[in-house]
Amino acid sequence: MRVVGMIGLGLLGHALASRLLAAGHAVVGYDVRPEQGDALARLGGKAGASVEDVAGRAEAVCVVLPTLASVEDVILGDAGVAAHARPGATVIQMSTISPALTARLAREVTAHGHGFLDCPVSGTSAMVARGDGLIIAGGEPALVERWRPLLEAMLPRVVHVGPAGHATFVKLVANLLVGVHSLAAAEALTMARRAGLDLARVLEILTSGPAGSRMLEVRGPMIAREDFPPQMKLELFMKDLHLIQEAAQSVGAPIPLTDASERLYAAALRAGHGGEDLSVVVRALEDAGTATRP
Repeated sequence: MRVVGMIGLGLLGHALASRLLAAGHAVVGYDVRPEQGDALARLGGKAGASVEDVAGRAEAVCVVLPTLASVEDVILGDAGVAAHARPGATVIQMSTISPALTARLAREVTAHGHGFLDCPVSGTSAMVARGDGLIIAGGEPALVERWRPLLEAMLPRVVHVGPAGHATFVKLVANLLVGVHSLAAAEALTMARRAGLDLARVLEILTSGPAGSRMLEVRGPMIAREDFPPQMKLELFMKDLHLIQEAAQSVGAPIPLTDASERLYAAALRAGHGGEDLSVVVRALEDAGTATRP
C-alpha cells in the first residue's frame, strides 16, 4: 500500500482517487473546494488541510488541475509540492498542460531532489471511473517502472512514450481527435435529427459499423438526449484546444479541422454552455443551421 497525494479533486481527480482507494492505496487529497475533500472522505480517503499538508504525507503526489497557472503554482510555488514534499517523493503531473511547461516542471522538481513523471490521462472521467482509457507516461524509464504498479492501479493501460514533455504532446494529439470526432458526431446526429430519423436506431447503426468512434459511443447518447452532464467541461476543453493550436504551430503542423472546430466550440461557450460537456457543441451547430435555413 502506498500513501498517494491527489491535488485537485474535480471530475478526473475524484475518479483517479476512487480507483486508487479501490486498489487498497491510502489517498490524501486537497482541493480549494472543501466539499471535494468531503467527497473523498466519503470514499475512504482523507482530506488534507493544504497542498503542503498533502505533500508532506505522501510518497507520490498526483496533480490534476484545470489550468497551467494552477499547476505551476501548486508544484513550484512557495507553498507548493516541490518545496514541501518528503525526501525522495515523486510528483506525478496528470493535468493537460503545455509540453514546454512540463519540461520546465521536470527540470525544477528534479533540482529539488524529487522525481517527476509526466502522466496525462486519455479518457473522460466516467471512462476512468470504470477503468477505461489509458495513462500516457513520460519520464526516466526507471522511474516509470518504479511507479508503474501505482499508475496501473489508476488505469490498467500505461504507455511510456519518452522523456517528460512527450507524453503531454501525445495527450494534445489525442485531444485533437477528441475534439474533431465529438464535433463530427454532433454534426452527423444533427443531420439525422433534421431528417426526422430515430436517433437511437441511427446510433445503433453507426456505432456498430465502420463509421463508429469512441466519441460517438461516449457523446452520441448525450447528443441524442440533448442532455450534457459534464465528463469534460467545455470551458476546460477550450484551454486544451488552444494548447493544441500552440503545439501544432510550434512544429509547423497544419490543423484546419481543429481550427474550424474551435470556432464552433467557442460559439457554444459564448452561449453560456461552459459548464456542460463539450458535446454541447451541438447547440452551436443547431444555431448555425437555423440561421442559414430559408
